[in-house]
This record gives sequence, structure tokens and C-alpha cells, in this order.
Amino acid sequence: MKIATWNVNGIRARQGQLLEWLATERPDIVCLQEIKANLDQLPFELRDLEGYWAGWHGEKGYSGVGLLIAKSLTATAPVYSHPMFDFEQRVISTELDFGSGPVLASSFYVPNGGKDYEAKLRFLTAMDAWAAEHQAAGRSLLFCGDLNVARGDMDIHPKERKPGQVGARPDERAILERLLSRGLVDVGRTLHPADDALFTWWAPWRNLKQRNIGWRIDYVVASPALAGRARDCVVQRDYGTSDHGPVVATFE
Repeated sequence: MKIATWNVNGIRARQGQLLEWLATERPDIVCLQEIKANLDQLPFELRDLEGYWAGWHGEKGYSGVGLLIAKSLTATAPVYSHPMFDFEQRVISTELDFGSGPVLASSFYVPNGGKDYEAKLRFLTAMDAWAAEHQAAGRSLLFCGDLNVARGDMDIHPKERKPGQVGARPDERAILERLLSRGLVDVGRTLHPADDALFTWWAPWRNLKQRNIGWRIDYVVASPALAGRARDCVVQRDYGTSDHGPVVATFE
């Protein structure tokens, strides 16, 4: 089983790349961020994707998320939902059953905090409470997306590190660590604990993407039972023209 996340930075601009990538990779669950389009603006090819149930949650020109579920995982169309703290179309979820109990699968696009840092902290705090609530109800969690926080200095190239920069401040990192401490697993870092070049986003200038001078801010996070089946998690830096690379985790 493949679980993937990709901030496409404009799904209409990346439509052909997304369709090609889906046909090649055939991920079972796909979390998308920054689709920057509402349902009426989506090209027809994306409204009726062969082999997938598609949930879209977006608005014109900004933010927005998507969640694609392979029809091989569920014979009926998923019911998509959004938590109360969602704003600017940043979260989409659905409940799945892999045979060992309910799993809440979600695509997240956390605010970057550059214009309203307090809103980012509120969102992360609510996200942490959301995780605790669902775990208390007996649901396993699988959430992927652009969380806009680099967990540690290893997750930022040395040339990109600056004191006090948003995305690496102690308070936002602390909330993310608190969330993960609830028994959740950062799949990419767990499988590659010493990889200091595991970046997922690159500023769009000075050929930083080609030189792999970036940040790791896109994650696949799972409850232990699912995470324990993970065998690989790769960043496809060379694919597509988004400033983020697809992150693909493979599970038994």
C-alpha cells in the first residue's frame, strides 16, 4: 500500500503532472494541499478520476486540500468531513477500515504563519486536541500534508537556517512534538533518522530545489499499528514543478 502527500501549489497548473504521477505511482491514499481551486474550477479529468474516490475542499486562488482514496480500498464512496477548527479549507478527513479497526485519514495544510503567526499556533493547538479526541475514541490516525513546521534543525539545510524564523520557532515545534508524543509516528524521520537531506520544500529561487537546499515540512504521520508496517518513505524531489516534492510512503 502506498500513502502519498503532495503540496501541488495550484492544481490547475499541475493538472497534467498530477494525472501522470497518479498513473505511474498508483498510490492508494493521496493527500493534496494548496489546490487553489473550488469544485467548479476543477478540470473534468480531476472530477472523475479513474480508480479513485475524490474529495475536494477548496476555494479560488488560495489554500485548499484534496483527499483521494483508491476504490480498491473501499467499494463505497467515502464520507468526507472537516473539523470545527478548519478555516480557509485546510483540512479534509474520512474514516477508513483496513481490517483492524477505524482509521481516520486526513490531509492537512497548516498555515505558514508568516502573516498571522498567532493563527498558526491556534491551528496547531486545535490540531493537537483533535488528535487526542479521536485517539480517545479508539480511532487510529493517518494524517499527511504540509504542516509548515520543521521539527528540528536537521530538517532545514544549514544555508536556510536563521534565528527566530517562522517554521522553526520553539513554540510551534513544541506543539508539533506534543502532538506526535501522543503515540503518533513521523514515518519519514523514523525510517531515515540520520538523513539530513530529507527535504520536501525549496524556496523557488537560486535553483535551491535542484541543489536540494530546503526544508522538511511535509509529513506522513500514522498511529503505531499502521506506522509499524511502513517500509520506505521517499521524497520525489525531481518530479513536477511545484515548490514541494511528493512524499510517498510504502506500507506492507
